[in-house]
Amino acid sequence: MIPIKIEFMQVRDLDEVMRIEKMSFPSPWSRQMFLIDLLDNSSAYYLVARYQGKVVGYTGFWLIGDEMHIANLAVDPDLRRQKIAQRLLLAGFNLALSKGAQKSTLEVRVSNLAAQKLYEKFGFIKAGIRKGYYSDKNEDAVIMWVYQMDNPQFQKRLRTLEVELRKIPEDLPL
Repeated sequence: MIPIKIEFMQVRDLDEVMRIEKMSFPSPWSRQMFLIDLLDNSSAYYLVARYQGKVVGYTGFWLIGDEMHIANLAVDPDLRRQKIAQRLLLAGFNLALSKGAQKSTLEVRVSNLAAQKLYEKFGFIKAGIRKGYYSDKNEDAVIMWVYQMDNPQFQKRLRTLEVELRKIPEDLPL
């Protein structure tokens, strides 16, 4: 398996997270938005992926009742397509399940077909559109859901993805 460590995000990670955030999104979150979630939001959970000690990706979700709302997911553009996002999502799902999550939702740009494909691999289905959700380009968002995360089929999907990830070569091309 790729030698990626998944850990809880710390305030000291924010410089690296912000670097990835700014490269990944037309309207990046501010450092303050991350700080509020890290320090003041007891419903927020953030994870980072490290490769050779460096933050190469991150994800965050809010757990509200039994619902996991994925707020963000990004990987360093130079290291995309290395299954880092899958590792982060898998870790996030496992954490959310351990905290009692039963369903998950997110919004993704209609133009971000690669992300939609990744989410569908995890069992997300398209459930609707939020018109003009992304104000920077007045772009619509696809609303995606996973229902019944405690369902044996979903659990099997997660285990299958976990096994697939173990088969990946050890080194990332840097």
